[in-house]
Amino acid sequence: MKDKKEKILEFMKDKTYVPMKAKEIASIMRVPKNEYNIFLEILGELEIELKVRKNRKNKYQIIHKQYYEGIYRKNQKGFGFVKIENQEDEIYITKQNSLNSLNGDRVLIEIIEEKNKVKSAEGKIVKILKHEKDTIVGIFQNNKNFGFVVPDDKKFGTDVYIAKKDFGKARANHKVLVKITKYPQNGKKAEGKVIEVLGKVNEAGVDMLSLIKEHKLPSVFPEPVVEEAKKCGNKIDEKDIKNRIDLRDKIIFTIDGEDAKDLDDAVRVEKLKNGNYKLDVHIADVSYYVKQNSLLDREALIRGTSIYMLGRVIPMLPRELSNGICSLNASEDRFTLSCSMEIDSSGKVISSEVYKAVIKVTERMNYTDVQKIIEGSDGKVIKRYKPYIKDFKLMEELAHLLKDRRMKQGYLNLDVPESKIELDIDGRVTNISKYETTFAHEIIEQFMLTANETIAEKFFWLGAPFIYRVHEEPDIEKIQELNKFLFNFRLKIKANKDNIYPKEFSKVLEEIKEKEEEKVISNLILRTLKVARYESENKGHFGIASKYYCHFTSPIRRYPDLFIHRIISEYLKENYDLQDKVIEDYMVQADERAKQSSEREKIATQVERDAEDIKKAEYMETRIGEEYEGIVSSITSFGMFVELDNTVEGLIRFDKMGNEYFIYDEDRKRLIGERTNKTYKIGDKVKIRVDKASKLLRQIDFELLDSK
Repeated sequence: MKDKKEKILEFMKDKTYVPMKAKEIASIMRVPKNEYNIFLEILGELEIELKVRKNRKNKYQIIHKQYYEGIYRKNQKGFGFVKIENQEDEIYITKQNSLNSLNGDRVLIEIIEEKNKVKSAEGKIVKILKHEKDTIVGIFQNNKNFGFVVPDDKKFGTDVYIAKKDFGKARANHKVLVKITKYPQNGKKAEGKVIEVLGKVNEAGVDMLSLIKEHKLPSVFPEPVVEEAKKCGNKIDEKDIKNRIDLRDKIIFTIDGEDAKDLDDAVRVEKLKNGNYKLDVHIADVSYYVKQNSLLDREALIRGTSIYMLGRVIPMLPRELSNGICSLNASEDRFTLSCSMEIDSSGKVISSEVYKAVIKVTERMNYTDVQKIIEGSDGKVIKRYKPYIKDFKLMEELAHLLKDRRMKQGYLNLDVPESKIELDIDGRVTNISKYETTFAHEIIEQFMLTANETIAEKFFWLGAPFIYRVHEEPDIEKIQELNKFLFNFRLKIKANKDNIYPKEFSKVLEEIKEKEEEKVISNLILRTLKVARYESENKGHFGIASKYYCHFTSPIRRYPDLFIHRIISEYLKENYDLQDKVIEDYMVQADERAKQSSEREKIATQVERDAEDIKKAEYMETRIGEEYEGIVSSITSFGMFVELDNTVEGLIRFDKMGNEYFIYDEDRKRLIGERTNKTYKIGDKVKIRVDKASKLLRQIDFELLDSK
């Protein structure tokens, strides 16, 4: 379709072209009669995209004005930004130039002011191509004659008017799902119809259900998909064992969190006679069960990834697979796609082999027990796993070698703690703390990174169609911004547009290790980096300081892993000699599936972040007036954000910072008191009182108690 559009545009851009009717263009371009209707559709699309237009005589002519297509991101204050594909900078849109666009809409814009040193480019929305949302979730309010819904998404931009006949069973303060029947126009609000009542605002579980509906998450598997999963059974097909390496007599472990149910990786380490290490990483052979274009495969592609919503998981695959035949459960025969690596004393992989295997996991271990074994801190645990102590010590030894090598290459060891949010049986928050990680986590992290790199490099040099995990180097402008802040700590990342190396970032991270400012600087570096994504072209991974990287180790919960398993399996089956047609087909699929997976990952990340924000605000709602110590995590033109030890973050607005008027120093990211010269910068310790918290708004406000 894209090629056909380009051909029509090229034809109309020719200097000899004069406006013509559709039939005349089709005749000259020799469009077959059976494709004429498709030709008309393409012309129609070009009209919508403002690339061509019809004059009064219904003759087509090209539009020479330059328009750009992108996604509109609306701010609560009315203005917004448009992100154009393959462009780093966003285009600023004033409220007056937004054409009533809503958050997430796909729009066409024209640039009305180019970017300069002082300000970013400014644009004007000339057409809404597609509204991102046709439903919204919000709180229903009503009076005698009409009602309205206040959206949960505060960036949506408008309340939704509900006529009395469209109330359904909604009552005041119910959370509802609304079908939009009219979009806002000429100053009028959007209109809609209640299609589902989710429950009362504070009813248990309604908050997470609201997120599911807001993001249209496919939370229930269609029955035919479940039936297809059930047909896979709960035992391996013994007929296929002959086609695999039988490792059921080997000592193999899974190491996961205590609550994990989908166990898709298992490991084994041994010391070779030559002094090198042999690392075996066994990954669940999900592609053996989820065949290309099967119902399971199509559903997995739609979902793209499993989503973890604090006590609730929306899995990529039905539990019959994810917790059943694909999960590497202890003492059960399981099929795997495995990678064995020989690693020398410097942590370098000197040879590798990829193969199909059948394994039987010896023990299902958890991080807590493995750490106790490493430390020798719990007699009961050590006694229980006495036969395997040497195995875990060897794993620790190898993981240190791998990490040391990685650090020398410039691996960015960012210390950004995750939140551990504990819920009661009704899904209400009982406690929030930092999620503590140990070297036991590091063992699995290093082993999985090594396997991912090894697989990516091997199939890159084969020229195989593939999906890579891509993390490009940051923009020099963002590094310069970061350096303005690092100047406060007498630190600097040395870089220019031609030389940006991970090593420079890792030097700074090493410099601040275990210092008070470590967490804050780690967070700022994280914000400076680009977002990783999936691509069919290998572009390396900046954060891991790796030339070749992919996601191979989690096919139960990530579609890219499942897809490359399918390709690897195909290469193994055909003895690495695939037909050109098969390779071409997979190339096309790799590109499409990489884009789809990146989009689904963005949604999953947003949902998981929203779920955390909701629960953190809920937790702080019961702590209004309580006092805490925290660290300034961000400085803005309207106040400063403070993060508490338990990872909860809140905003101190200027009116809650005492009687002082503060000036915002954007370059140095600090606030300066106009009268006293008192300054606040990122990393400062402050005492706060919880002023306000709203689960519905997903906001927490603090009040400053004292200065440094």
